[in-house]
Amino acid sequence: MNPPALPTAVYIHVPWCVRKCPYCDFNSHERAEGLPEAAYLRRILADLAWDLEHFGPPGAPITSLFFGGGTPSLLQPETIGAIIEGIAARLPLAGDCEITLEANPGTAEVGRFQGYRAAGVNRLSLGIQSFSSRALTALGRIHDGEDGLRALALAKAAGFQRINLDLMHGLPGQTVAEGQRDIELALDAEVSHLSYYQLTIEPNTTFYRRPPALPEESILERLEDRGRRLLEAAGFEPYEISAWARDRHYCQHNLTYWRFGDYYGLGPGAHGKLSRRDGAGGLRVMRTQRSRVPEHWLRGDGTPSAQTPVEGDALREECLLNVLRLREGIPFEDFEAHTGLPRACLDPEREAQVAAGLLREERLAPTDQGLRFLNPLLAALSR
Repeated sequence: MNPPALPTAVYIHVPWCVRKCPYCDFNSHERAEGLPEAAYLRRILADLAWDLEHFGPPGAPITSLFFGGGTPSLLQPETIGAIIEGIAARLPLAGDCEITLEANPGTAEVGRFQGYRAAGVNRLSLGIQSFSSRALTALGRIHDGEDGLRALALAKAAGFQRINLDLMHGLPGQTVAEGQRDIELALDAEVSHLSYYQLTIEPNTTFYRRPPALPEESILERLEDRGRRLLEAAGFEPYEISAWARDRHYCQHNLTYWRFGDYYGLGPGAHGKLSRRDGAGGLRVMRTQRSRVPEHWLRGDGTPSAQTPVEGDALREECLLNVLRLREGIPFEDFEAHTGLPRACLDPEREAQVAAGLLREERLAPTDQGLRFLNPLLAALSR
């Protein structure tokens, strides 16, 4: 019997922003006007054509498309619609395919949101970060607290029922009361999903070169604890380290990553993970990456700038790094199907972590204690 096909998604990277945020280490480039949308559309489809020629079609319908950035909401709805149509003409999309677009509240317009909805986008992810105008200024955002609330209202008026809010805590000068107000306003908005995570200072960012004054450790702990208590009381489930959902409105796209599924990565700097079986049934896993510089990528022919096989210990560790972020983890059968490795390669360290109360015995999943001590757990399983 052939193993089941891996869940497969498509990620589309839009590299342009109005302004580069000082904490951002993503592949984003300032260019608010005059976007080369026609050329961008052609090159996205060229990336996909190259992947299909060299890796073939997926074994099952695509479960999600995700427009990330950068600021995808800088693109016209017509361009987004043409990309969706172009992908649907080349790949089978599931009937309930989740199509997410990230949007900056500073670029929110009701007509634009209505256009995205008409183009096929059925899930919106708003980069709110905070409802505090003071905090947003410190983060270098182009919107303020009122803009965030207005963007939420516009998204709902445009007919979006599935809305995610990106919220950060541990912001420069943030108090516990300010963090609590952010959560309370998000809950008042009655959204179905929250990405809630602590600000971290990453290399190659302005904040790394000129660090801001961040809250002390005791305040960080209280911020996280207060946020968790408020979300749980409102019926939100922490199904992943930094993802909370109500009524199981999980982000299907991110679940593909965390379950170690496959995805086509299209656009400047986009990463992909594609697996194919050989004639003997063995699994070959490849990582792809596109050129990071938009101008270089626009002049290309769809060929990735890098293709890297993932094998042996590296393959096991990549899978663990993803699936153990997820509270439910995956069945052992999925570990074998998604890596081509036997579950025995996890022993005996897995047994030791089960005994220590950090791993569940019946599936590859962390316990609540294991989620709290995830880095030591990953280090132990990677020995």
